[in-house]
Amino acid sequence: MSTDFQQARIALGQRLRELRAEGGLTGRQLADRLDWAQSKVSKLETGRQTATHDDLKAWATGVGQPEAAAELSARLRSFESGTRSWRRQLAAGHRPVQDTLTAEHDRSTIMRAWESAMVVGILQTADYARHVFNAYVDLHQSPRDVEDAVRARIQRQESLYRPGRKYHVIMGEAALRALICPPAVMAAQLDRLSGVIGLDTVSLGIVPFEAPLKLPPANGFWIHDERLVVVEDWHAELWLDQPENVALYLRVWETLAGAAVYGADAHRVITRCRRALGTI
Repeated sequence: MSTDFQQARIALGQRLRELRAEGGLTGRQLADRLDWAQSKVSKLETGRQTATHDDLKAWATGVGQPEAAAELSARLRSFESGTRSWRRQLAAGHRPVQDTLTAEHDRSTIMRAWESAMVVGILQTADYARHVFNAYVDLHQSPRDVEDAVRARIQRQESLYRPGRKYHVIMGEAALRALICPPAVMAAQLDRLSGVIGLDTVSLGIVPFEAPLKLPPANGFWIHDERLVVVEDWHAELWLDQPENVALYLRVWETLAGAAVYGADAHRVITRCRRALGTI
């Protein structure tokens, strides 16, 4: 999934190496001038480390070409727009990320989602979402704006009731069993899923454990109107709008959708998961 990003990072590294050579500096000399470890210079030039905008400004100044900083930053922005690191996105907390996603949902009419590990955000209860956000705050050591993030996620769910919208959501049975929250919270979350079955704007499919699969159930993702795919990974979100990438994810989604059950059959899987909690 990161091939385009890595190629862009390598290309940026090549440009950095060109600028250093034009300045008549060795990697060691530039590292000494910038008070960096030589390994950092090497990693940036070979595309094994992502530069920051401050790194690029320092590099341009260090090689005697400060005017090149704007060009380097423009290169970085061009591939940052596709790969959005959590470190940068969460610098101001989770609420701004939720607001960005809400804006994308507002632009979209037909949305497809796949999630194998947890309940998709658009169908989460507030209590379930609170546990999810707290877990990610701890993981990323980001600002703890959990309640603001929960409110933003729940407000986005208003789009479920807008005529003309359609959500095609598929989840693996594992998402209905992963206890990332207390059993009582999970029970209420499963009740919520049962409640959206039959809603005219939502098609909810569940891939049971026993379903034969043509593809491994990997990362979760959203497809917006066949124009944008948002893929979530541990280190970053990937925002993919190249037609070939969108087409690939559509094929993945359609393959997984073929393994899902719907309607009464989906309700039976949800009930089975709820019964396993021992709360009924």
